[in-house]
Amino acid sequence: MAGTVKTHNLSGRENIPLFRVVLHEPQIPPNTGNIIRLCANTGCALHLIEPLGFTLNEPKLRRAGLDYAELSAVTVHPDFESFLQTEKPERLFTFSTKHRKTPGECRFRSRDVLVFGSETRGLPARIRDAVPENRRVVIPMRPGSRSLNLSNAVAVAVYEGWRQLGYPGAHKTI
Repeated sequence: MAGTVKTHNLSGRENIPLFRVVLHEPQIPPNTGNIIRLCANTGCALHLIEPLGFTLNEPKLRRAGLDYAELSAVTVHPDFESFLQTEKPERLFTFSTKHRKTPGECRFRSRDVLVFGSETRGLPARIRDAVPENRRVVIPMRPGSRSLNLSNAVAVAVYEGWRQLGYPGAHKTI
């Protein structure tokens, strides 16, 4: 292991996260800031795999996440293997334009791990294809489209999983 695992901005709550969202080598601070906000609002934990294309105190990251960083657990791992050793996940889902199964065809469970690649390179094949075929997920798009914005892709996946679970912990308004 090249570095150490660092957890930042814990809310102090002992909640079990809905899902664990993993961003492998994210590059764009506002995307990660938006995902921090998403995780805070849905009860997910966020894991970042180094190297990052920014620092966690970068103004663009803070601006996008607003004050939500204090409500979300953000853990930084030096590499993907460190994440696996530390978190010992039971089920991982990898998201890639190279996969075929849509989020609606998956059956998500609480504490599942949702793994996304960097904005510029996607997920490396060694991570992307290391999970069973039924946990390799693509978010459908119109023909000729290249990819979704990372924060939008994470939102689609998290909300589909949360919907399947019946939105536990949500404040529902009428």
